[in-house]
Amino acid sequence: MSPDTAPVTVTGWGRTAPTAARLIRPRSYEEAAAAVRGCGVRGGIPRGLGRAYGDAAQNAGGAVLDMTGLDRIHAIDAEGGTVLCDAGVSLHRLTEVLLPLGWFVPVLPGTRHVTVGGAIGADVHGRNHHVSGSFSRHVLSLELLTADGGIRTVSRGTPLFDATTGGLGLTGVVLTATIRLLPVETSLMSVDTERVADLDDLMARLTATDHRHRYSVAWIDLLARGAATGRAVLTRADHAPLDALPARARGGPLAFRTPQFPPVPAFLPEGLLGRTAVGLLNELRYRTAPRARTGRLQRISAFFHPLDGVPHWNRVYGRGGLVHHQFVVGRGQEDVLRRIVRRISEQRCPALTAVLKRFGEAAPGWLSFPVPGWTLAVDLPAGLPGLGALLDELDQEVATAGGRVCLAKDSRLRPELLAAMYPRVDDFRSLRTELDPRGVFTSDLSRRLAL
Repeated sequence: MSPDTAPVTVTGWGRTAPTAARLIRPRSYEEAAAAVRGCGVRGGIPRGLGRAYGDAAQNAGGAVLDMTGLDRIHAIDAEGGTVLCDAGVSLHRLTEVLLPLGWFVPVLPGTRHVTVGGAIGADVHGRNHHVSGSFSRHVLSLELLTADGGIRTVSRGTPLFDATTGGLGLTGVVLTATIRLLPVETSLMSVDTERVADLDDLMARLTATDHRHRYSVAWIDLLARGAATGRAVLTRADHAPLDALPARARGGPLAFRTPQFPPVPAFLPEGLLGRTAVGLLNELRYRTAPRARTGRLQRISAFFHPLDGVPHWNRVYGRGGLVHHQFVVGRGQEDVLRRIVRRISEQRCPALTAVLKRFGEAAPGWLSFPVPGWTLAVDLPAGLPGLGALLDELDQEVATAGGRVCLAKDSRLRPELLAAMYPRVDDFRSLRTELDPRGVFTSDLSRRLAL
């Protein structure tokens, strides 16, 4: 039986740069292998739940392999804290299953609607990178369907593992993974929140206190200027222990609840998130945040993924879509971060979402994004006048400083900057040539950046 297939228009979560592809939905490992062997001259690329913002899971004129049909959880070691599952299992599903057993997904990105395969291919990071690193650090082994239709068991510490984790699906299709988990006592977070006056104050607080908390993140008001440039709301948290819960909540301490709100309408007027509207929303968000509050108990879903409760929230940016731009600069390059924050605020870019975090130890993945330092992620309307030129200039400054742009969220990086950002890109290309000489695995991103 052949896998389901249909012609579709595909975009990333940013809803920019759509391209047409043949969508294949394998329901078994055998169907996945047959799909890889039959991809055709334009090749194929695996895809999960479509939360990569850019063009990493698009393939114009070729095949896109929707792997969400392979979604079995094969085995849970409730004593040792590991899970073996298909790559099509979502992090949401893993949380539903594991949390009642006292285990938690060790790294959660900005949405739990990401598959395990997508988390490996993007080597996703979360609010705990300074402590826990990226997702690949917790992957013990994986099974990879390669271009010849064979399946390889790939172990940590091997070149193929390091090329695959962060490799954006270009080394093959991840079929299964064994993941090490994090033990927790409750499904609540103990959250500290405080207002911060400016960027220098924020960086000082993060540097001084990050090591005391497993999770930390700061929302920055990028429309604030002058002495308030970089003003922020800083949030730090840890998993709440059982004895921190009120008596009425101790009967079901590991319950996982996810509130749902009405979806964003399919059609919204352009320019809804202009400077005036975003300025008012940012002012409201900053002023209503507590000056200093400690120990507030919050559900896991509310702390990690408040936007997941709003289906299709990306539609709020209108038909033009959004550009999610994330970069990292290393420790000692704080002046570069300061200049970029000032530049964005001076340009009056209506950034409703802008998040600053500190990264810890880098993963060994050759194309993994995180390196020790500072990362800023910004959502901007794709149709903003002059946005492309501004981001090109920021990319150049980041590359010159030895930083990098997150490829899993990118749709516009100039290829000549890639080697400066990712020094092992030639090793990645060489391994791909050896492993996949016919270029079976390819994507819009890989063509754009000559990967």
